[in-house]
Formats: sequence, C-alpha cells, structure tokens
Amino acid sequence: MTDLDSLAQAINGCVDCGLARSRTHAVPGEGSPQARLMFIGEGPGFNEDQQGRPFIGPAGQFLDELLASIGLARSEVFITNMVKCRPPNNRDPFPGEMEACSKYLDAQIEAIKPKVIVPLGRHALAKWFPGESIGKVRAKARRFGDITLFPLYHPAAALHNGALRSTILDDFAKLGDLLRAPAPVPEATSAEAAPAPAESGPQSEQLSMF
Repeated sequence: MTDLDSLAQAINGCVDCGLARSRTHAVPGEGSPQARLMFIGEGPGFNEDQQGRPFIGPAGQFLDELLASIGLARSEVFITNMVKCRPPNNRDPFPGEMEACSKYLDAQIEAIKPKVIVPLGRHALAKWFPGESIGKVRAKARRFGDITLFPLYHPAAALHNGALRSTILDDFAKLGDLLRAPAPVPEATSAEAAPAPAESGPQSEQLSMF
C-alpha cells in the first residue's frame, strides 16, 4: 500500500475493527501527496464522520487558523488521524483500534515521506513517545531518522480550555520558526521514544523543510 488513492480505497472498505460497524464514513485523510508537513490527530468526530474529511468541525476551523498564522494553507499539508473511523460518542480510541489502523498510518507516512510530523494530542504522541505527557514534550523537536517530530496540543484542547488558546498559538509559532529556519534537531533516544517508521539518519542533521 504505497499510493494514497489506493490507501483511501482500502480505508473506506476496511472492516478490521469494530469501528467499521458504527461509522457513517471512514476518514482516510487529505492534503498534498508531496506534503513536507503532516498532522496526525486522534480520530474523526461527528462532522468528520458525516463528510469523510478530517478536521472540519470547530477543532478543524481552529487548525485552519493556526496554519494561516504560519503562512500555510490546508492544501499544502497532509492531515489525518490515528484511527480512520469515529469512535462512538467521541470516546478515546481503544488500543486494538489504533493497532488495526496503524498499517494505514504507516503506509501514509511512507507514501508522503514528510519532513515534519506533528502529533496532535496524547494519543498521536504515544505512537512515538509512549508514556510521555503531551504537556512535557510539546513544541520540542526530536528526530526519528529522516523525520522530525514536533508534538503539539490537539486544537480541540483550546475548545475545552480557553486558557490554552494562546499557548497553542505560541507553540504553532515555534513550528513556523522550525519550518522557516531549521536548526539542528537532536535524535530521540531509546529511553524517551518508541521505534519510528523511518530509516535512521545522522544525529542533529540540519533539515531543509520547504
């Protein structure tokens, strides 16, 4: 599975976990197949389930605002989720559901080959930093081979806690700085990170993001 269109077809027909029984539409993800920047959220919500598109509800509107704040449009990045179908009542995805979807996410990363991946929230963070707190590692760049990870709060956090809005805006500004003038980024250590779906590369290599 290397072609994004083929991947989307496979995701739309997937019945590998129980989420397939309750979905209206699967939500494979969308954006540029040549994106250098990839955002990974937790899972689709009500609006996304209805339309089959990621981040189109209130959290998605805030994400669009955040992208605009660093001079980017949705069409220039790729946006997807850990699970491609909405968990009932927007509950947290179960580990088995994320495991069933992991092959699709890994294949999307392999097909797009982004330079920077932004895990949004703790569930996406756990793919690379199991057991770590998003509050502890947010807005700190770490390299996994050819990919730089830059974890951030999920935009929905600002909808539940308005005090986080300015923090998320500030963190996005740091992402913009990274993309415009990348500095050497330390390699993630085995003590802090899980294996990443990318080949290993030299430590602290300087990146050209765009």
